[in-house]
Amino acid sequence: MSDEHFTVDGTLVEAWASHKSFKRKDDEQSPPRIGGCIKARNADTDFRGTKRTNDTHASTTDPDARLYKKSAGSASRLGYLGHVMTENRNGLVIDTALTLATGTAEREAALEMIGNLPDASRITLGADKAYDTEEFVQQLRSMNVTPHIAQNDTNRRSAIDGRTTRHAGYEISQRKRKRVEEVFGWGKVVGLIRKARVRGLARVGAMFTFAMAAYNLVRIRNLEQVAI
Repeated sequence: MSDEHFTVDGTLVEAWASHKSFKRKDDEQSPPRIGGCIKARNADTDFRGTKRTNDTHASTTDPDARLYKKSAGSASRLGYLGHVMTENRNGLVIDTALTLATGTAEREAALEMIGNLPDASRITLGADKAYDTEEFVQQLRSMNVTPHIAQNDTNRRSAIDGRTTRHAGYEISQRKRKRVEEVFGWGKVVGLIRKARVRGLARVGAMFTFAMAAYNLVRIRNLEQVAI
């Protein structure tokens, strides 16, 4: 395993809760009744034109779940963010974290996982454009980490400049970092992390870590077969 070159990324783990369970926190009304009978639990609900945010609403099924969308073109879903750190030589997962779904969770989890690494010489960290912020890049450099982060220069100035991109290692890290998608692909198709089967941050986190450990076993088996 490499002890110098790493990659971080995050993915949305959909919660075991429906949009119907995402209700106002101050809604203490009794269940609606029709003809003296309580209205069916699974009645049709229309959210059109209704503003719903994590500040004002929460899931009654899984209160830890947050309404979140990973990219601008995707739909908002109730879920968590699962994070992994992989080493670039063989693509093995060396650390995991599961957090509430927030806009800063990916960068915060990356810093935490870096902090879990043993003290060593300078390392590199590959990541996608979501990690390209001035504050995060400065934090990495203060931790003796070279930020090999994809530049996000769409209508803005990237925090990654020529001091980093001019080196051949930056291009290698950009190629290697895309292998982390294989981890999430396997996890969602085989490892059952696309949609959680349990509720609560601790239980979903245990499920996520277990799936990533299983991925490592499969990956190690495949690497041994290639070596033979």
